[in-house]
Amino acid sequence: MSNVPIKFYPKTQNSSAGESYMQLSAPQSSHLHTWQSHNKNHLFVVNGSQLFDIDQQLYHALQNAVRQGQETQLFNQLGLHKSVFIDDQPVQSPPLKALSLAIAQKCNLGCTYCYAQQGDFGGSAKNMTLLTAKKAVDRLLANSSQGEKLNLAFMGGEPLANRQVLYATTQYANRRAKEKGVCFSFAVTTNGTLLTAADAAFFEQYGFAVTLSLDGTEQTHNSLRPLKSGKGSFALIIKNVQPLLNIQNKMQVSVRVTVTPRNLQLKEYLDDFLALGFHSVGFSPMLKSPTGQDEMHTAELQYMLSQMIECGDAFVEKTLAGERYAFANILNAMKEISKGTHRPYPCGAGAGYLGVSAEGNLFACHRFVDEPQAAMGELELGVDILQQNKWLQQRHVHQQSPCNTCWARYQCGGGCHHEVLNGERVACDFVRGWLQYCMEVYVKLSSVKAERLI
Repeated sequence: MSNVPIKFYPKTQNSSAGESYMQLSAPQSSHLHTWQSHNKNHLFVVNGSQLFDIDQQLYHALQNAVRQGQETQLFNQLGLHKSVFIDDQPVQSPPLKALSLAIAQKCNLGCTYCYAQQGDFGGSAKNMTLLTAKKAVDRLLANSSQGEKLNLAFMGGEPLANRQVLYATTQYANRRAKEKGVCFSFAVTTNGTLLTAADAAFFEQYGFAVTLSLDGTEQTHNSLRPLKSGKGSFALIIKNVQPLLNIQNKMQVSVRVTVTPRNLQLKEYLDDFLALGFHSVGFSPMLKSPTGQDEMHTAELQYMLSQMIECGDAFVEKTLAGERYAFANILNAMKEISKGTHRPYPCGAGAGYLGVSAEGNLFACHRFVDEPQAAMGELELGVDILQQNKWLQQRHVHQQSPCNTCWARYQCGGGCHHEVLNGERVACDFVRGWLQYCMEVYVKLSSVKAERLI
């Protein structure tokens, strides 16, 4: 069942929006990005991720300055280069704030694209012991301060294949956190096939953020995420998750859709999953799989971007009508744009966040488990500071090409380390196109909000 032929979406009217945004968001300058939408002129200043509406005169002046390579002089005149927010200095020896535990390096599904190679990371199937899990908690707490917020995530494979240790580790972490006066948040990513009503009660008690992997409606999901026996998993998952959906007070249950050339009908999935009662739904393209199967390339990413824009348009419509429409990708983008997020790394991997293998070794993140290129020490001895700082120096966005000439570099951070180090940069146009669209949405919603306040 997992070998269903790839369903390819050719260039059609449905992909024209994605193609257009990919073209419009192409890099003009490493210092700025300008574009026009809804009869307005927009300026994004890379330094500090500053977003402006500008008049026609300044828009043309910036266009001319870019063509002549004189945008920095114009920026200085406008007072936009008074301070540099990100320089070449990498982060050094950051404190540990979050760990993900590969608590079960095993899985009962047979997904062809799985970065964990169907759960065991290319080795023998194994469970993390409670002793190792407790050491991870102690390591995370070791240098924490009173009132600090820490996060513990349970990953796999399928983490519920080691339910007893997951439960006991959560209880241990909660108890130790109270003793030390820190706050623990918990998360779990599951395929949903082993969920029980008891899990629902437990996750609610400890306020878990639960992420469920679903790849579409029943037929599509079953072709991508079958049980290892070949049987479909969708009906079982939907049945199992119902007790969790019925609670969701302290707990939140969200869906993550891994997008391949076989499941590109995003708006359909978004509406269906929200109707079932999930807290939010997000999409992530499959850019690199161990088998090379189900990877996304330019044409498919173009179509996906059009589908994302369709979901975004629905988000705008619902928001203006005062309705909640929990499309996670755009909700997250609105928060990041609002904060003016600018960063030299895509995430905390290898910095404040590390992954722990079932055997107690530390890696840059959950995707790098058992990969020597991202080894970061071990629980017994702690983080290998030399290796960590070397990683942070090499992975700084200024060290990445073509990132160092891209206007979106401090929003993107250079892209997922695991995908970049194990493949090619196939998604840059997709990322830029989506960021430009999100900035347009932010400006539109901000303008409407301002008008309503007048």
